[in-house]
Amino acid sequence: MIQPGQFLNDRARGVSPFMAMEVLERAQELERQGRDIIHLEVGEPDFPTSRVVTEAMIEALSDQEFYYTHSQGDPELREALSWHYRTRYGLELDPSRFLICPGTSPGLTLLFGALLSPGQGVVITDPHYCCYPNFISFFGGEPILCPTLENDGFRLDPDRAAHCLGPTARILIINSPANPTGAVLGPDRLADLAKLDALIISDEIYHGLNYQDARDHSILEHTDRAVVVGGFSKAFAMTGWRIGYLILPPSLVRPFQSLAQNFFISVSAATQKAAKAALYKAWPEVVARRAIYDRRRRLLLDGLKKLGLGLLVEPTGAFYALARADHLNPDSVALVYEILEEAGVGLTPGREFGARAEGFLRFSYANSEENIQKALERLAEFIRRRAPLKAQSS
Repeated sequence: MIQPGQFLNDRARGVSPFMAMEVLERAQELERQGRDIIHLEVGEPDFPTSRVVTEAMIEALSDQEFYYTHSQGDPELREALSWHYRTRYGLELDPSRFLICPGTSPGLTLLFGALLSPGQGVVITDPHYCCYPNFISFFGGEPILCPTLENDGFRLDPDRAAHCLGPTARILIINSPANPTGAVLGPDRLADLAKLDALIISDEIYHGLNYQDARDHSILEHTDRAVVVGGFSKAFAMTGWRIGYLILPPSLVRPFQSLAQNFFISVSAATQKAAKAALYKAWPEVVARRAIYDRRRRLLLDGLKKLGLGLLVEPTGAFYALARADHLNPDSVALVYEILEEAGVGLTPGREFGARAEGFLRFSYANSEENIQKALERLAEFIRRRAPLKAQSS
């Protein structure tokens, strides 16, 4: 008798669980049992989506805008994105270079499905966003880990990246501001990376959340031989709206349009209208919320230092801090579940983000200052309780 599971291929079997979601789902189980859990494990803004965005969606729904759009995205949204990059970055990008996707993850799926051949190497940082290796391996590629150093704030060094590239590894992924480290690549380092003989995929989903520089910097300021992955989820607090985009070199536009026609058809017309409203009307809220995130960042970093968790260089972007905690338990997965069960604080284990992040914990400060302070107090009590146990075991 045929069993459905026998048809699951090795590529699918090789995709590991997404640990932030695993922790979240266990935390939700505990909440259903009556436990009070503070969520610092997921990278989801706690702010509501801007009212001007939801009003645009309501208007679109009222006008029955449920139709297919252009397969690359509604021309008006692509015009708005072109305006956004001209206004925020000083870049003149033809609207035809934008491809609207139902989220940045589907955009990455399209990218790796189109660009990777069996055995093609893709250089990624270590630590890195945890889904990159799964995307790459699923499409037959080979993730090549390029170490980044804690004492350099986990920023990718161009010379080290050049060493990792080679004849079978001609693609490089950069992520700035970065998940999980909060590292930001400044314009000089971006310029040096742009000189490498590689196709650069620049994941810029956390643009708008940079606390060091007055504005973000895109790889496209330094080269046209790059693909940008962008979206609305993080800065605009639109995670559940599922809308992102790719900015493609002209030579890739038509092939990717054909792929989008087959695999996506188009993104929701109403959602695209809402995204257009975000670009034109919601940026002042992004700026205001960035200041709030910065206050939360400083609160969290000060608290982590007082707890004795290691931070050699402070993160300056996104809404994450990767702090060393191996003195509590070198197994970051075990430690995360101990903290969740005993202290009621949800965190993400460093191991999720690569071998060099084992022994670290990722903290998301996409939560209120009140909850961050409460989480720090719970962690302090957790550490106090562990100290006698460690002394006894040693």
